[in-house]
Amino acid sequence: MLVIGSIFVDVKGFARDRYMPEERNVGDVQVVAGGVCRNVAENLTRLNVPVRFASMVDDNAMGREVRDGLAALGVDTRHVIAAEKGMGMWLAILNEKGDLAGSISRQPEFGALEDYLRRRGDEIMADTDGVVLDVDMSAGISGLVLELAKRYGKPVYSIVGNMDVVLQHPEYLHDVACFICNEMEAGRLFRADLAHIPPENMLEVLRRGSAVAGVPAMVITMGPQGSVYVDNNTGEFGYCPPLPVDVVDTTGAGDAFFSAAVAALMRGEPLSQAVLAGTHLAAQTLKVAGSCAEDTEE
Repeated sequence: MLVIGSIFVDVKGFARDRYMPEERNVGDVQVVAGGVCRNVAENLTRLNVPVRFASMVDDNAMGREVRDGLAALGVDTRHVIAAEKGMGMWLAILNEKGDLAGSISRQPEFGALEDYLRRRGDEIMADTDGVVLDVDMSAGISGLVLELAKRYGKPVYSIVGNMDVVLQHPEYLHDVACFICNEMEAGRLFRADLAHIPPENMLEVLRRGSAVAGVPAMVITMGPQGSVYVDNNTGEFGYCPPLPVDVVDTTGAGDAFFSAAVAALMRGEPLSQAVLAGTHLAAQTLKVAGSCAEDTEE
């Protein structure tokens, strides 16, 4: 699996008691390697899916440490390049329940990665079975990757970071095998307020909205309400309930869901089974303080 996306340094603060935004809060602070596609690359590797990662790190000791850590897990990092401002940074505050209370992110500068993919893209794309793409890195990278994937007949599974590129180029979603997002991101795509909508209504919104948007297959995750899915190619659609779990940290759960679902789809499983696999790995991830769960056997 070829994973194309960014790497971040995550600075996460965990409130020990009730989080009060206007006060000083006692708790714990952790600095870990993160980023949507870095998490996906680690998750897929832990699921025994061979991964080749195309990304960037800073040209310093921290960047080398992040790249070496991925390589130690078994990720093929030959296309992880060093560049100035190659990594982003995400500052996150989690309340006493492990839920995200607020965050600020600094994006990497993607010019070096786009130049690299324009030089080496054909070579990289020809030697893969499928592609995971963070479609929100830049319009240039996304357009290039989708063009290469179509040329070589490779399925693309897209995940989003901030919806900026998707909203500027919704036609990009016509060329993906499956698009997985949460209810807030789906609301921005469908131009509707989807907060607090029950699953049965969300499913109808998804079926109608994905057809209008021309998305071949799509999943909307709804946190503690589970997820809904539709495959417009096969006509399959449905709802998957969540698994009960004692939440420690919600960050990374969406990336885990995406990873296990894509792994199942690449095995030829139907979307319903892929969503169930995603639900299980998301539940495992919710139980740990890091962004990826080490226990992926289930």
